[in-house]
Amino acid sequence: MAGGDFRPVYHPAGQDNDLRVAVQDLRTGRWLSMAHLLDRTDGWALWTQRTQVLAAVAAGSDVVQAWRTEEPRSVAASVMHTRVTVERAVRAHRARHPRTHELWQEAWEACREAADISPADPVPWVCLLALALLDEHRQMDEHRLPPPGLMLPPGPWGILAQADQRDPHNREAYHRMLQFVYADNPGPLSGATNFVHWAIGSAPPGSAVHVLPLYVRVERYRRERGQERALDLHWVAEDAVRDADHALAAWFRYVDPRLASPLDLNHLAHALGGAHRFEEAARVFDAMGPYWTTLPWAYRTRDPADQALAEEVFLRSRSRSLAGRA
Repeated sequence: MAGGDFRPVYHPAGQDNDLRVAVQDLRTGRWLSMAHLLDRTDGWALWTQRTQVLAAVAAGSDVVQAWRTEEPRSVAASVMHTRVTVERAVRAHRARHPRTHELWQEAWEACREAADISPADPVPWVCLLALALLDEHRQMDEHRLPPPGLMLPPGPWGILAQADQRDPHNREAYHRMLQFVYADNPGPLSGATNFVHWAIGSAPPGSAVHVLPLYVRVERYRRERGQERALDLHWVAEDAVRDADHALAAWFRYVDPRLASPLDLNHLAHALGGAHRFEEAARVFDAMGPYWTTLPWAYRTRDPADQALAEEVFLRSRSRSLAGRA
């Protein structure tokens, strides 16, 4: 659809139809669709992605606890319990809630228990990476290990290695590590840039890790408060175009967009459109279908909290890209 017929849709599941059904049932307090979905989910990458989306929806209810009560031996229920406890701890930390430390401890113990119950699963280790952000003063030894490469900061590299052993270049694991690097360096983003280029250096074709440089570029733009520039050179700079082309060639050409992260697709469409690579951007917009995400488009507005403004930026970029198709 194009022009006035097109209506963008926001949904955390994107084009993953089975996940959308499970999310809808979760929102009404039912867990059976989630259980059936996870039972037939193949591959750790998709397992990680689906459990992350489900936990974000389930964290505000007791539906996962109801599932565990009904099926106490379910490994999937135990993993989802870990996901939910970690999500709650992270939200409490973000809100500076007085129970943060208590929730953090509970989540850490859930991660260790899930790692014992499901030793091949990367998710407990991905969750431990998420919890590393709560250790703001880096008091835990495991959060300040020496890095595996030059120009990289100390951090939870052992935890990342554990996730890597189970699912090499796990998308969420590397995003969690990137968030840790951001938090450790609130100023210049040289550490983050070094990290993502180190990560893509060993990532195989088709890995979502190849999209990471686009996230760093958006973060740099956000920190520089570069909103609503008529001719924004940030996105047409040589290295910006190179990062967009790399993600297109090393990730997008291999990926099934129905199972890709909607955030990754939106970041790539945003980068290509900003680089004036309209024909390539149009291909990504086509692959996205109607599904969009507020970020990164919101950072191109005068008020990033206003979703309507972000949608306008998205629609302008989409229309311009489709019109610029050769």
